[in-house]
Amino acid sequence: MSHLADPNFWRGKRVLLTGHTGFKGSWAGLWLTTMGARVTGYALPPASDPSLHALLHADGLPDGQLGDIRDGEALAAVTRKSEPEIILHMAAQPLVRESYVTPAETFDVNVMGTIHLLEAARAVPSVKAILVVTTDKVYRNDESGRHFQEGDTLGGHDPYSGSKAACEVAVATWRSAYFDERGIRVATARGGNVIGGGDFSADRLVPDIVRAALSGTRLNIRSPLATRPWQHVLDCLNGYFLFAEALYSGASAVDALNFGPSPAEPQVPVRDVANAIQAAMGLEAEWDDVSSLKQPREMQTLGLDPALAGERLGWRAQFTQQQAIDWTARWYDGWRRGKAPLELTLDQIDAFTKGR
Repeated sequence: MSHLADPNFWRGKRVLLTGHTGFKGSWAGLWLTTMGARVTGYALPPASDPSLHALLHADGLPDGQLGDIRDGEALAAVTRKSEPEIILHMAAQPLVRESYVTPAETFDVNVMGTIHLLEAARAVPSVKAILVVTTDKVYRNDESGRHFQEGDTLGGHDPYSGSKAACEVAVATWRSAYFDERGIRVATARGGNVIGGGDFSADRLVPDIVRAALSGTRLNIRSPLATRPWQHVLDCLNGYFLFAEALYSGASAVDALNFGPSPAEPQVPVRDVANAIQAAMGLEAEWDDVSSLKQPREMQTLGLDPALAGERLGWRAQFTQQQAIDWTARWYDGWRRGKAPLELTLDQIDAFTKGR
């Protein structure tokens, strides 16, 4: 069993969580709050309707401030007021296809937004550790199908991937120029493709499946044979939390870690994820292949090697990719049948932490 985030560590810790209104941010804020952390969120309003943030309502959620991470003054004010000990930076423009439409804005949000956060953190003496979440797509992908390691060359064919690789460079610069000499640990977390209940984002596989099911329309799949390192949101967040604990305590000397399923697992193509989610929700497994339509290029293969996270943190994915799919489908099926989203989400956090 993987090491789990330590509630005793997080109890009473002041945490600034950017992107708290997003899919991963909503899960993170709720889990941190259940562990007793004093969380301040900073993010734009939810980008989708419905959104997990709205479905969870205000019960048990962190103190949230709405704002743009490109607004350096507002971000600095929230950072000063909250006096965080730990900063988890998850706010981003996270969509590959959107980045083709708005490349300058994507770089502005993902690079300059991160720089504004680092500048805000420099001025607050309480900060002990900063974890910046980037992506599995920061590596220069040669489509060889191999699993990337932390020391591999960074790059990006599409504007989203390029912006996140540039974000990695910015973090490394600020770390060496400003934070190392003060003993403040700053690192990046590179997570695989995250799935889980409550994601309603545009242009993502699982939300597209759910929308098609709810509307009674057929699902369109752009790249049925593409493979991704699928993992459940709780596995990924557990890695982030363990990394932040190690940074805070000074136990981690690494500047970046991958979080994803074991390379020993067979790579799962998009079509198999779609079939499994539909089947787990009691739906007919059917969809249309629209890969022949002209569309922006997306990588067909992508894999991560998370061995270093295992060595340094004792982390590994608790779920196989099939289990991640099953837990995801179970959340949406429960929601579709009328179960309260907060109860669904808390039940899965509780089951995950108890190894059920």
